[in-house]
Amino acid sequence: MTTEAQAAIVGRLSVVPDRLTAAARSAVDKPVPAGEWGPPEVVRHLIAVEESVWLPRLETLAAGERPTWPWVEPAPWQGAPGASLDELLARFAALRGEVVAILNGFDDEGWSRTGIHETWGEVDVAALMGKALDHDDEHIAGFSTP
Repeated sequence: MTTEAQAAIVGRLSVVPDRLTAAARSAVDKPVPAGEWGPPEVVRHLIAVEESVWLPRLETLAAGERPTWPWVEPAPWQGAPGASLDELLARFAALRGEVVAILNGFDDEGWSRTGIHETWGEVDVAALMGKALDHDDEHIAGFSTP
């Protein structure tokens, strides 16, 4: 049975693709400060994080393992050169849908599984997804920063 807190996490994760789409599209014509990423690079980074951080970690937890995770800071995803912003946003949305599907498959025992992160220490599924949401929020907020 999913708790209200777990349902809230899944709900927040589910709306990130729409929030990201709105923020990225609103920033498309804004100048990108030197050394910063524009909307396509931010979305490519979020794709890379989804593919190499959140999905593999959830899959390991779903398998019942108690993993140890290193700190990872992926570079922007290099796949689909020339993809439009809308294509990149669709890819992110599909990957986030996989994350949500895994979470929806967890029972109480699944949600209580933990892994050890070299920086954060022991984290359960809810805490891991809290980190994902913080990361999403940070990048989405960056689109509105002058």
